[in-house]
Amino acid sequence: MEADLVMRKGLAYKAVPAAGVHGVGIKNLPRNIWQVGRGMLASRRILKSFQPDVMFFTGGYVAVPMALSSRTFMAKAQRPASLLYVPDIEPGLALKTLAKFSDEIALTVDDTNQYLPAKSRTMTCGYPIRPGLSSWAHNETKKQEALRMFGLSAELPTLLVFGGSKGARSINRALFAALPELLNICQVVHISGQLDWNEVVEAQNSLVEKTSSELANRYKAFPYLHEEMGPALAIADLVVSRAGASILGEFPCFGLPAILFPYPFAWRYQYINASYLESRGAAVLIKDSDLNQKLLSSVRQLLDDPIRLEAMRIGMGRLAKPDAAESIADILERMAMGGSK
Repeated sequence: MEADLVMRKGLAYKAVPAAGVHGVGIKNLPRNIWQVGRGMLASRRILKSFQPDVMFFTGGYVAVPMALSSRTFMAKAQRPASLLYVPDIEPGLALKTLAKFSDEIALTVDDTNQYLPAKSRTMTCGYPIRPGLSSWAHNETKKQEALRMFGLSAELPTLLVFGGSKGARSINRALFAALPELLNICQVVHISGQLDWNEVVEAQNSLVEKTSSELANRYKAFPYLHEEMGPALAIADLVVSRAGASILGEFPCFGLPAILFPYPFAWRYQYINASYLESRGAAVLIKDSDLNQKLLSSVRQLLDDPIRLEAMRIGMGRLAKPDAAESIADILERMAMGGSK
């Protein structure tokens, strides 16, 4: 998916072979280590041909071969400077490995420092938001435009539901079960992901039978949104989602209260992200195992309590760092010009 997004922007793209080595099982470990070795050789060729002044790592095991290659095959005087950005609050194994090879580390929040070596050179920049999203935040004129774009009413609260780029099956199915009652109190924008789209179509077709055409029209479903994600966030009064790193930037940018169901198989990164927002009064954290029992009641409680919802909105908005992308770009420019090695 990342490759498609990069190429959509017309940027040059080179793939690096890589694989995870943490939690993959003893049978897969030798093959994955071999992939890391192949990735180091590919990275060496890229470094030799591209000759970068600075390297920017944003995590994940794909970055590890490049970091290892720069340290293994290049003399210290010729080695490009490196900046690591840690999106989640707790870095994973790949990020902790990269931290050892990075000259500087940019963080989303200060709390990440507790997971890094004491001598790490860190700066808290926030989570970078692309202009296509942030331009829709806190703009009433654009909000009205977005409501018309989705064919929704300004007289009803809007619930935004999504589970990340690939979707979240447990969230999708819990939503399908709750839709007939939810549509009595709000309108719903649902970003399902591609994997469950057939189920979404079935749920849409059955809504008229379970409710009415008027209520069914309050449900707007999409497999994925690109440029329309900003408008979707702009019209939302409440969001139900997973707790990947992007929520630490996107929801604060819009001051958007959240009900978060961390993905239970993502180690504990999503849980810590959600806990951070909950501790700031900006979100409600619910276990994935409680989705079916608590989705409807949690949404109803918040929509029926405007005072609490407003307090959550304020709490979320306080966490916004709208200049995060510019801050990271400034660091990269300084490092590329020789400001850090």
